[in-house]
Amino acid sequence: MTKEILKEGLDYHDLKGQIEPRITVDEYKAKMGKDSDVVTIAFTVNSKLAGTDLVSWLEIGYDYVLDASLSEGEVEPGKYLVFVEMDRRTKVPERIVELLTDLETLTDIQPESYTIVVDDTDYKADVDSLKNVIILSPHEYRSLKEKEEELNEFRTNAGLEAKILHDNDSYIKYVKSLAGI
Repeated sequence: MTKEILKEGLDYHDLKGQIEPRITVDEYKAKMGKDSDVVTIAFTVNSKLAGTDLVSWLEIGYDYVLDASLSEGEVEPGKYLVFVEMDRRTKVPERIVELLTDLETLTDIQPESYTIVVDDTDYKADVDSLKNVIILSPHEYRSLKEKEEELNEFRTNAGLEAKILHDNDSYIKYVKSLAGI
């Protein structure tokens, strides 16, 4: 009996029409560590199979991807999230643009066609723009979070609504994605 090695991979435009040209940054809680140390990027894909293929492609192809995973449930009928985690460092904007540039061969979507969502604001896939809006250092992340907690204390004392902080909000979104809500 001869053993045959089966090699399957993604070919040119295999994911065409399967990935939405919109990604979010730091909308969801990190699995691989603290949010202050890890940036989480989320892609929306149009099928579970496309999501599984994208996860494999990201984990095999990029040494800076700490983890890639597929949401367990649908976020909308037939739509799933692919989470990508990488260290929170100054190279994150370049790495995001690199991922999108490389994805063009699979999706036929040019990097400039993507919308990058950071703190509910839309940006283009431009390294310089992303450097200005993504928190790129763990220290800066912790510092900003502490300031927001202090501001929430003032808001509460003033009878104003406190701003929901990232960890709580992302956990709720994560649980909803698992539940398919």
